Amino acid sequence: MITYIIRRLFAAIVLLFVVSAVTFAIFFLMPKLVGASPETLATRYVGRAATADTVRETAERLGFYDPIYVQYWDWAKGIFVGADYSYGTGVEHCPAPCLGYSFRNNQPVFPDLMDRLPVTMSLAVGAAVLWLLGGVAVGTLSALRKGTIFDRAAMSISLAGVSLPIFFTGLLSLSIFSYNLGWTAVGGSYVPFLENPGEWAYNLLLPWITLALLFSAQYARLTRAGMLETMNEDFIRTARAKGLTERTVVVRHGLRGALTPILTIFGLDVGLLLGGAILTESAFSLQGLGKYAIDGITNYDLPKVMGVTILAAFFVVLANLVVDLLYAVVDPRVRAK
Repeated sequence: MITYIIRRLFAAIVLLFVVSAVTFAIFFLMPKLVGASPETLATRYVGRAATADTVRETAERLGFYDPIYVQYWDWAKGIFVGADYSYGTGVEHCPAPCLGYSFRNNQPVFPDLMDRLPVTMSLAVGAAVLWLLGGVAVGTLSALRKGTIFDRAAMSISLAGVSLPIFFTGLLSLSIFSYNLGWTAVGGSYVPFLENPGEWAYNLLLPWITLALLFSAQYARLTRAGMLETMNEDFIRTARAKGLTERTVVVRHGLRGALTPILTIFGLDVGLLLGGAILTESAFSLQGLGKYAIDGITNYDLPKVMGVTILAAFFVVLANLVVDLLYAVVDPRVRAK
């Protein structure tokens, strides 16, 4: 097991390197391949009335005259040993892990990411609990009541949940439950958990439900398919022949066998959301990592985009590593291989 974990961690490091290199190339190498000069890149970060000397100074300060591999090395080195950045008349030291300074406001990226991470984590974790419990429960009941009205209604609602985009359901739920009925908080409100747990949950309740509706639909359909297959296996008939109660047969034997694919997509979904639920955060005006990434992309602010990309890739790799370790706990057949 230790060897397996070390091998996966090494693969994660390689993956993070590839993701960062590709993202860096998209923002810096691709413009140069289509003929953009360092001065052209620098004009995005100066005022409209900037002189040619100002543009050249900005391009030099941001390292646009350096070869692409030098620029990437300077950025990557800052993650481990920190970096010094010259802005104005002074030099700012960015301690490790340094993900650079914003090209727009000259603020370090890593502290900004840490300030916004609790918002995104609160949104992702709360919604994940709702969609996992709700989706698995509905999918299990649908499989046990195959062909009934409940089964057809649940699968129809699931299909609608998968089909409707989050910006539509988010804005619609805000209009109905926040502005018209006043049952939930208006978008944009966030209170840290340690400051007021009740207010924290109240402000995030509607985003949780809206996001969980989208994901729980997929989990319900996948659980139903897995349960229908598992409940016809020989070990299920053996368990019933032993005189076990139906509840024990369904939960301890049937559901555990159907949870393996659920765990797979759950790890991927949670990892991606921890990197920023872009549409949900935009719909509810939450200042999380997704909104931060949108601002970086809109303003061509490479350090912001790189920071969110690396953090999202890290969470995806970490979530999938945890899922792989949980396989043996959930499904005994994995341990037998």
